[in-house]
Amino acid sequence: MKPTEVSQCCGPIDDLLDAELFKSLGEPTRLKLLSCLAKCGRPCSVTELTECCAVDISVVSRHLAVLEKAGVLTSMKEGRTVYYAVRYKHLTEAFRALAKAIEGCRPKRRTGNA
Repeated sequence: MKPTEVSQCCGPIDDLLDAELFKSLGEPTRLKLLSCLAKCGRPCSVTELTECCAVDISVVSRHLAVLEKAGVLTSMKEGRTVYYAVRYKHLTEAFRALAKAIEGCRPKRRTGNA
């Protein structure tokens, strides 16, 4: 198929390529925060996460809000402290489904001498 023909049809990959998710992961500080949170394996406060990066707490807070809006993180508030946690199940399911859809787009190998 030609690219112009393919763009007119929809497949599972079209629904799984989430621009907001990829945009949220396309910034180095946000990736560092996600990595730090994932490795901690528990909810962390904004103050704790500020120690992962060499940026101001207000900048960290904005980055965490972007990740939360994209579905990467969840937040919970205890008093005046906000804790963020990785949405492990959501992320792994989203990336597995995307990987499966990408695999489904791969051209089939020809076998034999045809």
